Amino acid sequence: MSTLVHSVQDSATMVGRNLRHTLRSPDTMIMTIAVPVTILLMFVYVFGGAMNVGGSYIDYVVPGILLLCAGFGSGATAVAVATDLHSGIVDRFRAMAVSRSAVLTGHVLESVLRNLLTTAVVVLVAVALGFRPTADPLRWLAVAGMLACFVLALSWAAAALGLLASNPEAANGFMFIFMFLPYVSSAFVPTHTLPSWLRGFAQHQPVTSIAETVRGLLMDTPVGDSAPTALAWCAGIALAGYLGAGALFRRRPAH
Repeated sequence: MSTLVHSVQDSATMVGRNLRHTLRSPDTMIMTIAVPVTILLMFVYVFGGAMNVGGSYIDYVVPGILLLCAGFGSGATAVAVATDLHSGIVDRFRAMAVSRSAVLTGHVLESVLRNLLTTAVVVLVAVALGFRPTADPLRWLAVAGMLACFVLALSWAAAALGLLASNPEAANGFMFIFMFLPYVSSAFVPTHTLPSWLRGFAQHQPVTSIAETVRGLLMDTPVGDSAPTALAWCAGIALAGYLGAGALFRRRPAH
């Protein structure tokens, strides 16, 4: 059996293992859905009346909520990696004929599947609240692809942070930056309304281009150059996370 086939089979096994863990502990999925939905309700019904975005605020804010959902969901990946590391199960895998890359790949791919499912639920809740996207099926497919790229990038970064953390609680704290970024972007308000000292950062950080791409696709408006910028950000974050996680995993001493 070739090394590649063996690695793919091991990765599939690890994905199944992590999915079973998620199903046995549904609180992770519940919180991943509940927190963004609660924030959606707050922004639409508490702050929405004061927001002037040139149209329906719920149509404007939902793309940002979807990215926030991805951030919360990816945080669980960092905790899961840190938990495996500090529980000793990783040492057991190392003692078995298991591809080393499969351990992290399993966590990342499970995160993508879990986050896409929870994102779909959040979209249904948003529609029930009045969200009215005008995208055709092709644009919906592009939205799913863009969100999958974003989740994949965050999940590899989360895996690296999980390896860096001294314990699962610290791993969860490391993910705060990813959950904070949507608030300093065009996800919830247009960037031109921000103070000048903050506007430059908001306009050129990854969440803004990704939010603008998802919003344009959902509302059938021109996407412009935000799509290639968003894909470049996702590729860069994913590559950095993948290389960092791989290097940290190889250097991690066995216990």
